[in-house]
Amino acid sequence: MCGCFATGELPTSAFILYLLIQEQTIRTAVECQGVGLHSGAPVKLRILPAPASTGIIFRRVDLDGFEVEAVSKNVARVSYATSLMKKGVLISTTEHLLSALVGMRIDNAIIELNNLELPILDGSARPFVDLIRKAGIRKQRRARSYVRILRALEVHEGNKFIGIYPAESYSISYTINFPHPMIGREAFRLELTNGQYVSQIAPARTFGFLHEAEALRQQGLIRGASKENALVLTRNGLENPPLRYPDEFVRHKILDLIGDLALIGKQVLGNVVADLAGHAMHTALVSRLLRDRTLWEETTLAEGREEGSAYENLPGQQVLQS
Repeated sequence: MCGCFATGELPTSAFILYLLIQEQTIRTAVECQGVGLHSGAPVKLRILPAPASTGIIFRRVDLDGFEVEAVSKNVARVSYATSLMKKGVLISTTEHLLSALVGMRIDNAIIELNNLELPILDGSARPFVDLIRKAGIRKQRRARSYVRILRALEVHEGNKFIGIYPAESYSISYTINFPHPMIGREAFRLELTNGQYVSQIAPARTFGFLHEAEALRQQGLIRGASKENALVLTRNGLENPPLRYPDEFVRHKILDLIGDLALIGKQVLGNVVADLAGHAMHTALVSRLLRDRTLWEETTLAEGREEGSAYENLPGQQVLQS
């Protein structure tokens, strides 16, 4: 396993310029296999390098290599997972891998899979982070393009809320409130630009309630769920302790949100605040944002900034020019 960010958070001196100026892809292809959380179907997944300006593209190798771009216009079902669809071809449960790609600053990659749903693995983004570490990271010559938020956008739905606001970095604040003794009200704030993702968010696992399991299975959901890939909550406790963090539940919500906001198609400069939101509201924010060009601008970082110091401060990072 490569030592990319092996020590966790970056030193403060690396904060501003953390892998920000140029696009990146992975160095070599890597693969894994598992089962889909909802379909229960076996699936093999490969992550391949891609040229600059490709973005993230899913490729169904079982359907003659049909490609579906990871962008807002291809969003399909957004209830218990975020799925993409193009011309009837479905790519399901994309959020954990997309989250890992954003957290590791990968702009361009081809994701090959031989079934409709990505593998759930351990229920977090950590296995995908480990795959990216194993592959290595290649810096590309094209300047990275950002969506910089210019004006606030808010989405309300009853007591649920999500908003995005102007900022010079990418940060997320999330609050949840479940009437369960293991959860209750949890809040967490993450600054993505300083390397916290790998140590603070990626290991957080998806979770579900045991008393809801049979009804969900009757709807064709969670057929691949198990105590090995999800936190299972009974009415009064947790069936498969221990937690990786005392507030692992809200951290996983942030993990999901990062993956859903990846459907903007570019890295973000903005502050996101969410309260009791979910996949549908996450993707609604993306859709509304992209429809209104007065809310954002596409930009690159100011020319003349030297990136070298940031790379030199990254612990164990291998960045190769292409």
